[in-house]
Amino acid sequence: MTPACRRSWAPCRGPRPVFVDDARFLRAQTDRPIKWTLPGPMTMIDTLYDAHYRSREKLAWEFARILNEEARELEAAGVDIIQFDEPAFNVFFDEANDWGIATLERAAAGLNAETAVHICYGYGIKANTDWKKTLGAEWRQYEETFPNLQKSSIDIISLECQNSRVPMDLIELIRGKTVMVGAIDVATDTIETPEQVADTLRNALRFVDANKLYPATNCGMAPLSRTVARGKLAALAAGAAIVRGELGG
Repeated sequence: MTPACRRSWAPCRGPRPVFVDDARFLRAQTDRPIKWTLPGPMTMIDTLYDAHYRSREKLAWEFARILNEEARELEAAGVDIIQFDEPAFNVFFDEANDWGIATLERAAAGLNAETAVHICYGYGIKANTDWKKTLGAEWRQYEETFPNLQKSSIDIISLECQNSRVPMDLIELIRGKTVMVGAIDVATDTIETPEQVADTLRNALRFVDANKLYPATNCGMAPLSRTVARGKLAALAAGAAIVRGELGG
């Protein structure tokens, strides 16, 4: 998503849809549900220099408006779930609660498609790896924002649970939401076994109803080779099948 901020001192605007042609192509290839991912407003502004609004909050509201326009176009193209990635929620707790969740809801406003927010701790760059080493034995940052996310209009919350230090019981704070449980670690080439995936899902089922649990990966799989990614996805499907069988589904 790359709205035009003419030079660095003019208002932001979205001149045309970015992903709609791709979404239409994908929709033509399958009758299965499609999930599309966009960056969230707070995460977008976190890496931008702002010489016009001079306010993180004001800039986030502008991006929320532009993201909503893109999301509506994706919905019209046949996308079933629209996800916004907001790892910044795990860093800027006060801002996330003061206006971050509100701008996220603005980005999702008026959609009939299901909406999701993905909150992870980041992958792929040294700064994230170094930061994670400072978080201690338990990563409880979700505790800061989950109560307000539970009250939000967002339908699905996507979390990293495989090989993370997130206490699984924090999911209780979003009881009632659909949860995408990350059961695949995207930071290693080691392919999980189906039983490892099943164990993660069983653990999560203590805090989320089975009909509201979506097995998922911790984050995107772009850093992985195609062979490893396919192996991990096969393990995810097999592990989910084990648990589904245990539940009689």
